[in-house]
Amino acid sequence: MASTSIHNGQGSGEYRPQSNVPPAVRDHGHIEPGEIAVGVVIGRASEYFDFFVYALASVLVFPAIFFPFEQRLEGTLYAFVIFAFAFLARPIGTAIFMAIQRSFGREVKLTLALFLLGFSTAGIALLPTFDHIGIWAVILLSLLRVGQGIALGGAWDGLPSLLAMNAPQNKRGWYAALGQLGAPLGFVIAASLFAYMLANLTTEDFLDWGWRFPFYVAFAINVVALFARLRLVSAPEYAQLLDERELEPAGIVELTTTQGRNIIIGALAALASYALFHLVTVFPLSWIKLYSLRETAGFLVVQIWGGAIMALGILASGLIADRFGRRTTLGTMALLIAILSAFVPTLMNGGESGQNTFILIGFALLGLSYGQAAGAVTANFQARYRYTGAALTQDVAWLVGAGFAPLVALGLSAHFGMAYVSFYLLSGAVGSLAGLSLNRALEARDE
Repeated sequence: MASTSIHNGQGSGEYRPQSNVPPAVRDHGHIEPGEIAVGVVIGRASEYFDFFVYALASVLVFPAIFFPFEQRLEGTLYAFVIFAFAFLARPIGTAIFMAIQRSFGREVKLTLALFLLGFSTAGIALLPTFDHIGIWAVILLSLLRVGQGIALGGAWDGLPSLLAMNAPQNKRGWYAALGQLGAPLGFVIAASLFAYMLANLTTEDFLDWGWRFPFYVAFAINVVALFARLRLVSAPEYAQLLDERELEPAGIVELTTTQGRNIIIGALAALASYALFHLVTVFPLSWIKLYSLRETAGFLVVQIWGGAIMALGILASGLIADRFGRRTTLGTMALLIAILSAFVPTLMNGGESGQNTFILIGFALLGLSYGQAAGAVTANFQARYRYTGAALTQDVAWLVGAGFAPLVALGLSAHFGMAYVSFYLLSGAVGSLAGLSLNRALEARDE
């Protein structure tokens, strides 16, 4: 196993502004971390918008048009099973596209991945329903969802790692947080589109054609993001800096053999964030739609405000992490998420005021925690493994923490009560605390 010690210049792969940095790298002073942050936000916002368009449709649309033969609960659970396919496929996509990059280069890999993402998203927008082609609609939806997952695994461009390695030592938390802003931005835009259409279309029109419009928008955004990201990663100065930082793909077998412990620790450290991620976005929307008389569009507006609060929380997490350390920040947030888990039944069963309180507090804690989650999954790896290690660790964290969260949370709450959702969220917080305790080196890296 590779050591996670921070005392040899290679152990963490972190940015060292003095003697450990090659002179050629120091000559790139004109490449500001803020420029890299813009590229990260553009890329992540487009991916998260695509992600949330599908997630929201899994609640609002797919049970009715792909599973009309089932009751609403069972139809939603089936939709969540297909939703999870992308998280199962992401590590496969990472492995495939890392091999493509080794053979054909970074630009070819990114182009193919984003074209696959666009094709899969556009395919869902054009997909006939169960009433038109029967079970083939479900099969095609499943295949296109797997395509999205493979593409998302392949869309890793290394810019978050480059940002972490080039941020000033006393502002690593701030720049790590900037890179996470794509999540609330993508959610707010996706939720706003669905809220607008729900409020202005009849149910028949929405289920007939209205739901397809956000997927068309996602396809268009993917095209714009493709050219923006290609322009960034193919620029000579960025390409040279990526090469000098050794941000190149490593073999998956070699990575898992030598860095398996770091992958597990990184995934555990971020688990609370990823577990909470879908428990304030996808799950409560499905629960409200099934078991509440609240208007769905109105509840989406509350979640949109939550997304704005999440963005502020992400920015605040950067300041807090730079002041108190990333490990302390993540550990404190995991404890607060554990406390929140105890109140899930009371708040979700407490009418509109209780539900709104859960959503807004949950988004706030999500922002404060998620803002530093990227640092947790990238800080351990040796430089030559950091590029692939960061991608694969995030894949594992998403799969374990978030991939099945809507399915598990809705299934448990429907059959056994909301208290079991508390245990699910609590398990994520405990996992993060366990991961952080195994990796105390994070605290020293932030000093």
